[in-house]
Amino acid sequence: MQTRREMLARSAAVAALLAAAGVLPARAQAAWNKAAFESKSIDEVIRALGIARPVESKDIVFTAPDIAENGAVVPIAASTTLPGVKRFAFLIEKNPTTLAGVFEFSDAVETSVSTRVKMAQTSNVLAVAITGDGKVLFAQKEVKVTLGGCGG
Repeated sequence: MQTRREMLARSAAVAALLAAAGVLPARAQAAWNKAAFESKSIDEVIRALGIARPVESKDIVFTAPDIAENGAVVPIAASTTLPGVKRFAFLIEKNPTTLAGVFEFSDAVETSVSTRVKMAQTSNVLAVAITGDGKVLFAQKEVKVTLGGCGG
């Protein structure tokens, strides 16, 4: 009978062989834009992501609470039916780091995402949709924070 330790060792060896052969998907490996995530303003994030200035759009459905009682866990969500949206980014204007997350989509999935973010203080939160042809659209909402989550 195979022990748990032997099974884990064999699984690790198989995973290493698959990775070496290039069989594992490249998307599974964490890659991130360090400059964008370290940016301190919306303009810096736009430059770091290499996108055009966003234009407000009613085609993006953005939900966030009016008042977040705890800034450490603020639920936000965004979706759109616009064709060709490849990425959604969440930006929090007055956070220590403005970019809260970037989510990529293929044509095979619905362009909808929900997550939880930390907010230091009351701020505008933007949901930015980026299309494959370079259009950048956004929806925004002010979220009032009663107890800060970024060290507050």
